[in-house]
Amino acid sequence: MTITISAIYRYPVKGLSPEKLQSVALIPGRCLPHDRRFAIALPSTRFDPERPEWLSKTHFVMLMRDEKLAQLQTRFDGDTDELRVERGGTTVLRESLAEAAGQRRAGAFFDEFLAGEVEGPLRVVEAPGHAFADARRKPNATADQYVSLINLASIAALEQTIGAPVAPLRFRANVYFEGVPAWGELDWLGREIAVGAARLRVVSAITRCAATQVNPATATRDLDIVGALQRGFGHNLMGIYAEVIEGGEIAAGDAITVQ
Repeated sequence: MTITISAIYRYPVKGLSPEKLQSVALIPGRCLPHDRRFAIALPSTRFDPERPEWLSKTHFVMLMRDEKLAQLQTRFDGDTDELRVERGGTTVLRESLAEAAGQRRAGAFFDEFLAGEVEGPLRVVEAPGHAFADARRKPNATADQYVSLINLASIAALEQTIGAPVAPLRFRANVYFEGVPAWGELDWLGREIAVGAARLRVVSAITRCAATQVNPATATRDLDIVGALQRGFGHNLMGIYAEVIEGGEIAAGDAITVQ
């Protein structure tokens, strides 16, 4: 059976909504362009853009704690660095994150939006070449930025166990694919895969947390995904991380070949 890309997503601001892409050019050693480029930092977070270091998600606003974020729909223009935020179909924020003033106004918006739930003042942070990803650098990898991939058959197996539909976007992956039996992707660890015109090496499975409880459509916690994974399959894994070792364009419908 042919393995094909079903959908591609990026997440320009950590914790906010995904953007669907028809195609994207991958670069060796990097995640998707603009993926997790920005984050919204808590007042206690110490982040130096001149010397960026990996920090855990607890230093930023995040779905695992701040499920109200799922009420917002965001769009990011990679050419102008403009972030547009909508709530219920109405634009509530439109700012350029390339400018300090725009970042301040965006931080003030999230202060008000999360008032009473998250202590402010919040601030938008970024650093050239840095990605605010959840994954720490993997010991068997040559880079610290990865592409996340999820097998739709594994989600289908989880749905059977949990007895309810499971939206793939709960897992906030970059690439969703089909054509592999459930959990077959775990056999790819340490192997190379051709994805469209790019070549990647699978470096680890992805462990899941309480953020997956949040329904991306309703912003409510309605499913115990981690518990269902443990009860049904004896692990809390869903998806794999892979590093880009040869760049190239990938697109929805492209084939994935395990080497």
